[in-house]
Amino acid sequence: MFVTVETAARTAPAAVIVAIDGPSGTGKSSTSKAVAAKLALSYLDTGAQYRAITWWMLSNGVDIQDPTAIATAAAKPAIVSGTDPSAPTITVDGQDAAGPIRTKEVTSAVSAVSAVPEVRSLITDLQRTIAGSAERGIVVEGRDIGTTVLPDADLKIFLTASPEARAARRSGELKGKEATDLAATREALIKRDAADSSRKTSPLAKADDAVEVDTTDLTLEQVIECVVTLIEAKIAEKSAA
Repeated sequence: MFVTVETAARTAPAAVIVAIDGPSGTGKSSTSKAVAAKLALSYLDTGAQYRAITWWMLSNGVDIQDPTAIATAAAKPAIVSGTDPSAPTITVDGQDAAGPIRTKEVTSAVSAVSAVPEVRSLITDLQRTIAGSAERGIVVEGRDIGTTVLPDADLKIFLTASPEARAARRSGELKGKEATDLAATREALIKRDAADSSRKTSPLAKADDAVEVDTTDLTLEQVIECVVTLIEAKIAEKSAA
């Protein structure tokens, strides 16, 4: 059969934008990266961007208890996110920030920095630009993607899990001096949930049209399979439209 540009466009997989939200420790990052890789989609960890700007603030002596100081400095760092799910990258002013943004110091400060409206506005614009330029589609994970950043996403998924399960997973991710006991990790997660859910600008929340997936009793492989099934169904639906 002779394939024209028009018929090729009709038979090509429809690009799909997927928003995956939820609190820390629910498996968002592991699930999102694996799903994006499996379906040949781009991937964006929005939390890493907030961690990156927080790390820059701490490294440059900005008082993170002063929203005005944070707002004034927000536009200074150049944050670049690589969207290859097999090897996601993030740089700040050209410097690899993948390691430094995962320290306990950044974790304890990121809620305060990300709550500043000027920070959220700048990062949200960056996230929308990245999502809009993904030719085959993209999996975007965070806390306000389905509600604020990409409210028109083709598919919205909200991952949940019990505080105990989340603490166990997060403690397993921490190594060396950053490791801590389960009770302390659970307390830190609950504290961050409260901060993220109660902030005035773009709080952590489940979108009304999001599919909720409780990962408490599921293996990572089961969660990935569930999400892949949901996305494939959405791609098929778009392709048939």
